[in-house]
Amino acid sequence: MKTAGFTVMLAVLVTLSAVAQEASSNAKVLKRAEIDALLAQPANVLVIDVRRPDEIASVGGFPVYLNVQAGDLEKRLPSIPKDRLIITVSNHASRAGRAADLLQKNGFNVAGAAGAQNYEAEGGALLKIAPPSRSTASAEPRKQ
Repeated sequence: MKTAGFTVMLAVLVTLSAVAQEASSNAKVLKRAEIDALLAQPANVLVIDVRRPDEIASVGGFPVYLNVQAGDLEKRLPSIPKDRLIITVSNHASRAGRAADLLQKNGFNVAGAAGAQNYEAEGGALLKIAPPSRSTASAEPRKQ
């Protein structure tokens, strides 16, 4: 009986920890209309998608973006331009929010965080990326 109680308590603590991590961002979570308005000015905006490539391929993404996975963002800061307004993207804006906080802390101008799946749920259209077929990938090698 003590083991069951301990397991329940552990599950509650893990859940609370996950909720606290998600809520730990100060970044504004952008709605579809806000994202669309920003994307209408492509010369002024940089979309940084912090998801893994397999997530982008399966969920979809925005047509033009910089993909820097969340764990690599800090070491890639020197290569990110500071002259654009930044939108960070993840599936539901949790990782994007933390990425936005990191960017703001380092002097970047961040509009906010976006969730690709949230955007789609609000009626936005994501670009679906089809992975290359195996026959294409195994076609004859390039000639040099």
